[in-house]
Formats: sequence, C-alpha cells, structure tokens
Amino acid sequence: MPEGPSVRKFHHLVSPFVGQEVVKTGGSSKKLNPASFQSLWLQDTQVHGKKLFLRFDPDEEFGSLGNISLPESLEKGERKEEASDQKQASGPSSQKISHPSSQSLELVAPRGDHGLERLRGDTPAEGAERWLQVSFGLFGSIWVNEFSRAKKANKRGDWRDPIPRLVLYFGGGGFLAFYNCQMSWSSSPMVRPTSDILSEKFDRGQALEALGQEQPVCYTLLDQRYFSGLGNIIKNEALYRAGIHPLSLGSLLSPQHLEALVDHAVEFSADWLQGKFQGKQQHTQIYQKEQCPGGHRVMKEAFGPPGGFQRLTWWCPQCQPRLPPDGQAQVQIS
Repeated sequence: MPEGPSVRKFHHLVSPFVGQEVVKTGGSSKKLNPASFQSLWLQDTQVHGKKLFLRFDPDEEFGSLGNISLPESLEKGERKEEASDQKQASGPSSQKISHPSSQSLELVAPRGDHGLERLRGDTPAEGAERWLQVSFGLFGSIWVNEFSRAKKANKRGDWRDPIPRLVLYFGGGGFLAFYNCQMSWSSSPMVRPTSDILSEKFDRGQALEALGQEQPVCYTLLDQRYFSGLGNIIKNEALYRAGIHPLSLGSLLSPQHLEALVDHAVEFSADWLQGKFQGKQQHTQIYQKEQCPGGHRVMKEAFGPPGGFQRLTWWCPQCQPRLPPDGQAQVQIS
C-alpha cells in the first residue's frame, strides 16, 4: 500500500478542492454510496501516516471556490509516480489484478435538498462533522482531472482500465478519482502527529523507546503507533543504510545504532516525498534488489511477529550482520 510520502502527495493534490461543492458523483464503491456526497462541501483535509481524512459538510462555510489549478510539475509527478509505484510494488511474484471496464462507471446527478437522499448508514448522524477516512490498498491512488488507464493487458488479453472507487466532480470544474481504497465515515480524524514520521512534531524519544524493545526491529518499524506512515520500502531501506540486520533485537542495539536507524527512516521518507513533488522516482539500494551497492548477494525472506502479517524483507548478510546473543558484534553505520 502507499506509504507516508505517497499519501502526503495525495493530500496536496486534494487540498486545492477545499471550499468547493460536490456537484456530481460516480464510482464503484458498495460500502459508501457515491450519491451520498452530492451537494456536500469539502471543508478540510488532513493526513496522518498512511491515512487521508476529508471533511465534508452540507453547508458552505468558506464562501469561495478553491483554486483547482495544480503546478505542472505536481501533475506530471503524479502520473510518473503512479506508474513507478505500480511497477515497484508489483515485484516479480505479485499477482496481476484485473479490473472491470471503466465504461461501467455510473455518474449520478444531484438529487434532493443538500444531497440528503442517501442510503441509510452512509454518513454519520445529522449534525456530526463528516470526516471521510481513506485507507489505500496496494495500488491505491488519487487522480486529478483525469482517470487512470490500463498500462498492459490482463491474462485474458483484455485492456481494461481500472475502475475508480469514488469520483467527485466539483463546482469549480475539476474532479478527483479515488482508486483501490477503503473509505469510512468518522466524527473526527484520528491524527497523532507525534507518531507521524513526516510530521515536524514526530517524537523521536517515543520512537527510540519503542525500538529498544526486546523484539526484532523490523517488527517495530512497521508499528504504526510509533512510526505512522512507515511501510515496507522505508523499513528495508532504513535497515540497510543503518547496517542493521532486520531480526536484530532492539534491546541489544546501542543507542547510537537506534539513533542511526531513526535518522535513516526519517531522511529516506523526506527525500522520497521531495522526489514525488519533483516527478522523480525514488531509487532504492536494497528493496527488491539481487545485489546490494557493495556487490554482495541480497537475501529475501518474509518476517513478521508470530500470528501477525509477514512482510518480505531484503537484507545483505555482509553489510547487515546479525548480532550474537550477547549483542557485542559491531554494526557498521553508514
């Protein structure tokens, strides 16, 4: 699924639509009826880790339409990153996903007073703030003023464009298309900046304390309670650049090594985000590689807590030696 830098970019793509009214809807969502957004106003957007939050309200509060024009570099970067993210995420062993034809997309014109003719349960109780929580799947994305197109034929040889889960057309003339995501309503956004690796309020002390636990650091890095927005790509890259074996117990690592690991996680994430706004593909050193930059053979195995989700992990045994039980081996810090 998209990691923190990608979702931050989605947030910037959506922000120009704040202050605009939804005038037409479409999409394939079954959990949320697309028609429930008709005549609502997008009032605010917030981002936390891998989740995007959008606040809708039946009344206009800002009195003016948002500016839907986007920097050319941002629009180009969106298209480039969409293609590179799909290629990078698919990998050699991933299954290709077939999508139904985009011709089945249904557009719904506004109905009723403030769009209140909605399916029961589509929105919170009347009077509550309508915060839409968006969690993205493996190829999740947001497209602005255009739709995603098929880049290759499926196994049957058919060229089928991906179907957007939700399409929102705004009064200013633009539209947003949401792909491969889960959406639900809530009364308020669940935002904790101290755990967001891309937030200025990220709490390094809390992160270091979590990493120091007596469990493999590769488990802790993916714990969104302490490293919100950090995903499998960032995990692999940070561990390699810090010279730490993924199964090293945090309790055996020195404070210097833990500090280096947090530094690399934050720096790689920030560089990745900056590259997205510039339309550049993020270059990885270990993720999905057969050799590390030093020319050593890379190992690959799925690691995860017992009974938990197992994530593919790439590491170099030479550059990331595993600590013995006494924790005395020296780990190289890059």
